[in-house]
Amino acid sequence: MATQVKGPASYFPSIEKKYGRPIAEWKELIRAAPLSKHMELVNWLKSEHSVGHGHANALVAHTIAEDAGK
Repeated sequence: MATQVKGPASYFPSIEKKYGRPIAEWKELIRAAPLSKHMELVNWLKSEHSVGHGHANALVAHTIAEDAGK
């Protein structure tokens, strides 16, 4: 039985389908952005890449959490 993905990562399949980029590419963009605060990054994804709020929030939250775990 497959484990259900929870949290921000649960949005990843729909993000890849809707925007046509793999999650790894979105994470690279976020890490390369000249911003560091969560909402700044969310707003940047929304304005520069036309990503919806929920998807932008999920990408930023997951990337920040992943980097904090390093």
